[in-house]
Amino acid sequence: MKKTLIIGASTNPSRYAFKAAQMLKAKGHSIVNVGIKKGEVAGVEIEQPDVIHDDIHTITLYIGPQLHDLYVDYILQTNPKRVIFNPGTENPALESKLRENAIEPVEACTLVLLATGQY
Repeated sequence: MKKTLIIGASTNPSRYAFKAAQMLKAKGHSIVNVGIKKGEVAGVEIEQPDVIHDDIHTITLYIGPQLHDLYVDYILQTNPKRVIFNPGTENPALESKLRENAIEPVEACTLVLLATGQY
């Protein structure tokens, strides 16, 4: 299973980040929720981006490119194997920086990857 960090985690059931957390847990993946609001999603508290996790396989982004600069150092320090850019989060500059640091950028939808067994 691929431990996944969700940036942009939300307690709002209509948000895709919420749905991704639920589906990741249902498929047996452990998750870390990172966001600006307090609460919990899929039984996991939402935390601030100040704890660096060293066992993350995948980061999945649910924040717009205008907020990426706030998370670049956090993402690089976390050093995941890959970062998924969900629709609307694409950022060529960040994708390039990830490649320079041997982190695979993936433009895809986490929900679709999970639903089709490609995660």
